[in-house]
Amino acid sequence: MDNVLEQKKIEIYDTTLRDGTQGEGFSLSIDDKLMIADILDELGIDFIEGGFPASNPKDKKFFESASKKKLKHSKLTAFGSTRKKNVRAKDDAGLIVLGETGVNYAAIFGKSWDLHVDSILKISLEENLDIISDSVEFLKSCGKKVFFDAEHFFDGFKNNEDYAVKTLNAAISAGADKAVLCDTNGGCLPDDISKIINKLKVKYKIDIGRLGIHTHNDTDCAVANSIAAVLEGIKHVQGTINGYGERTGNANLSSIIPNLELKAGFNAIGKEKLKNLLKVSRLIDEISNNTSAKNMPYVGESAFAHKAGLHANAVLKNPSSYEHTDPAFVGNARRFLISDLSGKSNITAKAKELGIDIGNLSESQESELLNKIKELENLGFNFESADGSFKILLNKYSSKDYGNKEYFKLLSFRVNIEKTSDKNIFSEAVVMIEVKGKTEHTVAVGDGPVNALDNALRKALAKFYPVLDEMKLTDFKVRVISGKAKTGTASLVRVLIESSDKEEKWTTIGVSENIIEASYIALADGIIYKLDKDKGGK
Repeated sequence: MDNVLEQKKIEIYDTTLRDGTQGEGFSLSIDDKLMIADILDELGIDFIEGGFPASNPKDKKFFESASKKKLKHSKLTAFGSTRKKNVRAKDDAGLIVLGETGVNYAAIFGKSWDLHVDSILKISLEENLDIISDSVEFLKSCGKKVFFDAEHFFDGFKNNEDYAVKTLNAAISAGADKAVLCDTNGGCLPDDISKIINKLKVKYKIDIGRLGIHTHNDTDCAVANSIAAVLEGIKHVQGTINGYGERTGNANLSSIIPNLELKAGFNAIGKEKLKNLLKVSRLIDEISNNTSAKNMPYVGESAFAHKAGLHANAVLKNPSSYEHTDPAFVGNARRFLISDLSGKSNITAKAKELGIDIGNLSESQESELLNKIKELENLGFNFESADGSFKILLNKYSSKDYGNKEYFKLLSFRVNIEKTSDKNIFSEAVVMIEVKGKTEHTVAVGDGPVNALDNALRKALAKFYPVLDEMKLTDFKVRVISGKAKTGTASLVRVLIESSDKEEKWTTIGVSENIIEASYIALADGIIYKLDKDKGGK
């Protein structure tokens, strides 16, 4: 059994800390990189490419710290380039830094496309082969395991296949442990990858075990190209978590790993580690201050989300009817969305997801609830992104006494915005509400009109519901939507407010022709949600 697993083992080489950081808007501090290295190690990644120590002080300092770490599984790799022309490898400053880096693995890129040799390096083809051999031999003499990244290999093969192969042989003959085939421009399709790798095996008799694959996503085929290479026998795959990287990104390991494990029958990180994939994906987004892509396969928030009523009904009966795999395998979960496309099955499933029992609703009540949802959606509400407001709506229909429960009643509010002589903007809100038979009249200021309104509302409610002190606003989004009001011409504003306490986050929604009124509706729902979950603040 162990032999079978070993034969099916695919080495996963992560370059998020190096190639990923070349992506627009992706930046990491030294501490960020050290933290991500630990996260990737826990996930079971085989190799972590930590950076380019000869190119900048930050990466050099990273390796000084990282080389002292005792990773459980991963091997740290330092990245660099082949030597410069007219300088021997032993005298090349970049290679010397790589040789002195306190890790056992080094990766260097070199030219395999004759166009680059002729027009970029402006040297002879033979001299380029000498550069590759000399560079690999030097790093081997430093005791390093060496990966040679054959930059632009597939473009080079298409242009001059004999020469592209010579660059691989130069690296392998010099002792490179892997020669990695790079689709640097990301222009290949899976069929290109398969045919070229097959030709390397059959015509050129290259040991497939000495090769790896590194693809970019410019044709949106990086994942498919990587899988195609594996199916041709490649057992070393490079990429980044969530596909971060230059231009349109690198091959996405968050898709490659589960595809290998769940679809192709290979062992990448193992089924147990695979359950942590979603968590790792989100952590790296969080650390790099990037927003998670909802539609990403496997790890996206929408990857297993069902909106159409027909789909929801089928999934409740048999998940495989509209799901290609169990979301739990990658740490994700099934979600049901509520919209004007929803049917009764969506509502039942969503209520169950939110922990609300609507089994006591009659058929007419279910129809009334469904019609209410569709009516509100038609007015511009969007419950699929506002679970908090939807839960309040469900409670109104499912709880026998909920309709009689009212935490507070708005009597009036007014918001003033004033520009003062010192050129500052001054916002003040006045709120009058009724709470437990008493009228509260409060005034508050804020950084903006919505903040002032929130402060005034909280001020009025605080002595009645002290639990609201635990609650805070964490996000505020506004969108202008096409008019669906009675006139058919007014522009509506949709406001989404995310609130949180020590236990959870929730999102509420408000829609109106007036942004302040829409904000009030969302603010009030956020407070009602908190009071509901804490049983009225008692």
